[in-house]
Amino acid sequence: MEQFPIQTINIEQHFPQLKEIPQPPKTLYMRGSLDRVIGTTLITIVGSRKFSSYGKYACEMLIKGLADYPVTIVSGLAFGIDAIAHQAALDVGLPTIAFPGSGLNWDIVYPQKHVKLAERILREGGALLSEFDHDTIGAPWTFPQRNRLEAGIASMTIVIEAQEKSGTLITSRLATEYNKTVGAVPGPINSRTSVGANWLLKLGAVPITEPADILKELGFIEPGQPSFSWSSSPSILLNDTEDRILAFIVTPQSKETIIHNLELDAITASIAFSTLEIKGVIRETYGLIERII
Repeated sequence: MEQFPIQTINIEQHFPQLKEIPQPPKTLYMRGSLDRVIGTTLITIVGSRKFSSYGKYACEMLIKGLADYPVTIVSGLAFGIDAIAHQAALDVGLPTIAFPGSGLNWDIVYPQKHVKLAERILREGGALLSEFDHDTIGAPWTFPQRNRLEAGIASMTIVIEAQEKSGTLITSRLATEYNKTVGAVPGPINSRTSVGANWLLKLGAVPITEPADILKELGFIEPGQPSFSWSSSPSILLNDTEDRILAFIVTPQSKETIIHNLELDAITASIAFSTLEIKGVIRETYGLIERII
């Protein structure tokens, strides 16, 4: 295991925004480096530990669309959407910061199952941050406390799936109190993991359905600029029909539903389904078509 020694960082120099929140941290410890982080816009992405395939897709798709911009993804290293956000950032070459709900000694970093992910974050130019003493074990009180740092450090907090009562909603509430932008990904109305995100939207959170929503909110692109499309990805080239189908499959759908709603003829649709499956972006399970990216 690589050591990446624990350092004490100068909060006022590196993260002065944390001095502006109520009960600012007195000390902030770090493993890793901030060389790739300083000068970027920090975006906190949080969500349910019990995520759905839809939540995983949304998280990966949004971060993929941010790959060409000077942003850093912040999350909490936890199971579920947090880990997916870190991994997605690393996969597209973005720096990422993790706030584990514990101290930074390797034998107590929480969760222990994500120590390898934590090491990858550090190897690829990111950092682990914590205000807790190095040997502080994750406990019910540590997670709400670290949530305020996730909210306070970033320019925007985005919620991807959250149950009605969850730590994710604590983070979003704190972000609102700190006058930060809060965004939420709409979810199916029959999904328990989407109750919290949909509730935030009712309260005025920014609806996030594509990377352009984030980029416009943060001032990277003008409101009139074209939206993100999977066809714009250099690694996945899609024609118009394939792109429309992929955009429609927010949740698993039957072929008949897709064909009917997109008004496709059967032959064109059959070719598109086969091509998308070959390209590795969809699969058919129990008669339903679902995204796998």
